[in-house]
Amino acid sequence: MITVKNKKAIRNLADKSFRANRTRNLIAIIAIALTSVLFTTLFTMGMGTVESLQRAAMRQSGGDGHAVLKYITDEQFNNVKDHPLIKEISYNQALCDGVENEAFLKRHTEFWYFDDIGMKLGFSEPTNGHKPVAENEVIADTKTLQLLGVPLEVGAPITLVLNIRGEKVQRDFVLAGWWESDPVFNVGRIIASRAYVDAHLDELKNTYRQDYSMTGSINACIMFKNSLDLEGKLGKVITDSGYSMDPNSPDYLEHNVNWAYLSTNFGMDASTLIVLVSGLMLIIFTGYLIIYNIFQISVIRDIRFYGLMKTIGTTGKQIRHIIRRQALILSAFGVPFGLIAGYFTGKAFVPLIVRNSTYAGSAVSVSPRPVIFIGAALFSVVTVFISTFKPGRIAAAVSPLEAVRYTDGNIKQTKKQKKSVSGAKIHRMALANLGRNKKRTALVFISLSLSLVLLNTVFTLSQSIDLDKFLAQFVDTDFLIAHADYFLNNFRGPENQTSESLIQAVKNRPGFEEGGRLYGGRTEMITVEDEKNTEQKYNIDPNGDFIAAVYGLEELPLKRLELIDGELDFEKLSSGKYILEGVYLNDNNIPEIETTHFKVGETITLHSYKGMTEKHWESEYTTQEFTVLGHVAVKTFSNSDRIRWDYTFYLPADVYKTLVANPAVMSYAFNVSDDFEAEMEQFLQGYTDSVEPAMNYSSKFTILKEFSDMRDTVVMIGSVLSFVIGLIGILNFINTILTSIFSRRKEFAMLQSIGMTRKQLCSMLMLEGVYYALGTCMFSFVFGMIFSLLIVRPLENLLWFFRYRFILWPLLVVLPFLFVIGMIIPLLSYIMTDRQSIVERLREVE
Repeated sequence: MITVKNKKAIRNLADKSFRANRTRNLIAIIAIALTSVLFTTLFTMGMGTVESLQRAAMRQSGGDGHAVLKYITDEQFNNVKDHPLIKEISYNQALCDGVENEAFLKRHTEFWYFDDIGMKLGFSEPTNGHKPVAENEVIADTKTLQLLGVPLEVGAPITLVLNIRGEKVQRDFVLAGWWESDPVFNVGRIIASRAYVDAHLDELKNTYRQDYSMTGSINACIMFKNSLDLEGKLGKVITDSGYSMDPNSPDYLEHNVNWAYLSTNFGMDASTLIVLVSGLMLIIFTGYLIIYNIFQISVIRDIRFYGLMKTIGTTGKQIRHIIRRQALILSAFGVPFGLIAGYFTGKAFVPLIVRNSTYAGSAVSVSPRPVIFIGAALFSVVTVFISTFKPGRIAAAVSPLEAVRYTDGNIKQTKKQKKSVSGAKIHRMALANLGRNKKRTALVFISLSLSLVLLNTVFTLSQSIDLDKFLAQFVDTDFLIAHADYFLNNFRGPENQTSESLIQAVKNRPGFEEGGRLYGGRTEMITVEDEKNTEQKYNIDPNGDFIAAVYGLEELPLKRLELIDGELDFEKLSSGKYILEGVYLNDNNIPEIETTHFKVGETITLHSYKGMTEKHWESEYTTQEFTVLGHVAVKTFSNSDRIRWDYTFYLPADVYKTLVANPAVMSYAFNVSDDFEAEMEQFLQGYTDSVEPAMNYSSKFTILKEFSDMRDTVVMIGSVLSFVIGLIGILNFINTILTSIFSRRKEFAMLQSIGMTRKQLCSMLMLEGVYYALGTCMFSFVFGMIFSLLIVRPLENLLWFFRYRFILWPLLVVLPFLFVIGMIIPLLSYIMTDRQSIVERLREVE
């Protein structure tokens, strides 16, 4: 067999054939570009969101160190710092237990010494001025300086009131430098020099193990070479250095890994993986459908050309090479446009996602990472080449005789004839035309349905974000007022309780309906006997009893308690013989019932060290027994002090007051009439800003705004993706109709030659479009229900604020537009291609 060097000839044929199909090329390039847009948008949104949220989480956690050793001594630091796994380690020493200037009532502020590594890892390097050097030099964030009224000038005087082991000390400093405060890190930070530490060595001895004082304790932030297996690496550092991971060991080093690293705290179960893979497969399938259909139609349109090529000796392999080369050229035009447009589209969406997350206001970072473009381009090109396999096989397998006999996709003609007694009807002819190529018709149905299915899914997601579940996680009533420390998780007792003047001011406002006080406090130490608990070695009094959080509730908050089991009999509770045990809820509002310590009906014994904290135990205490009446939900943000306790109990306020020496109002919950909600919000904002700055509040309306923003973001992003997929489907439909009309031009001429009018022909084509729309409706409803039930519904178990709702109204809203498109596109396509006379079309050479 003689080998002929014909690669150049094949390339020329491919290129000339490519240039001859300008309409096909334009549609294909747009389709490939839109497919690339989808992939690039998803890659950019995913990676940009992860990057931004992780960076914001690091700032919220106070630094980007991989792990931290807490409350350690200089000796422990020196024993750990040279471990081979550690890339960098910082030396951060707490210089007091708290900064107690009145300016910091609503913003907790800390006083530290950071070395250079600590400043870098803690995002505390001064951007103006210089690092502190002299004993009286400090640096701080701009929000802290603003609250103190200190001008942003090097050398500006600063006076700090420091709490050093319970004693207040006032000291004067000067400003050496500052950095811009981060909105997600709501803690002030003031950093002193090494000279200050050396001058106060006696004061800064670490006594944390004896009295829990932060003064003098050291926190060491650690950076490893990467963020993989942080728990394992930290454990090895601790144990290799001669210390223990066991909290009950005398050699225990308190520690934790940085929760901001998503690789550490992100888990993916089977349901989540299925949802993510299904979404990705939907996008791939969408791109596949349109590109496959374009090349299949292109092959069918050029089937006579491929038949002629066979007659002159072209092999099937060479024909497949021609098609693949054309696909490569089309990708070279379409993919770059898609990558650029997709990147900027995804980049535009990331701020919307971050804005509606818990890190709203933080800086957004969307880096043009090569992996985004490489990944999106790879998915796009692979999708294109997969889409050309079958059309290539069809073109390679066709014989010259079959090519000549080809009519609208039917390579192999059958002689089956249909008989009718009622004559030809336009609507029957239109329906029969759809059945000529059932596979292609089904592909059009599916490609048009995909965008509608996605749109319905998006609205199902948005409507399933449950307002009641979302609100229940944060508020029980319209408003909650308390001392600013309460909202900083630092409520202690009478020293920072809710002021009666604010409560009375609220009760006197128009629209006030009902309210109630919640009592609590850590200065009123109460313990509970529990002989069954033999494992817990912390939060224990000298007698071996366990520290408990006990709350007293007035009528409104008491009635708002969510009963889990037992009974909520207010008459029994008011007798002083019964008590309710609190149970924490997980993210899906499911009670962690396994954490309860007592059964309903069981008797418990409480000991009250009236007015004493755990730092000042006394042997005298009062004892009272209660019967557990039931278990109720602990709501972190509405009926607790926002600290998780191992033992939590609830009593009526009057009974609670008999247990403690100085009952402190932890918070006050109240409702107002609908007409005065906005007015009350405005009043509280002004009152807590100017009249009593130490007080603060939360309301359901701020939560509602977050809820609305999150739902709007889901709808916006999903609608844009639906639009892109819908545009791909419409392109597919247009291409199908154009090809159908082009390949049936002689057929139309024959029909017109035997009496069919132009109006009847247009009516037939419009009916074909209507049937396409009707078929799309059926596919959309079927696939919409399947996707909703199998993909969206499982999210109810993954998202705590999600309550699945089955809806189909978005499909009903869009369907009229679909019918209009179905009628207009065939009509316009025919008008655009109907430029030859009937005789000219009949004379075309097959």
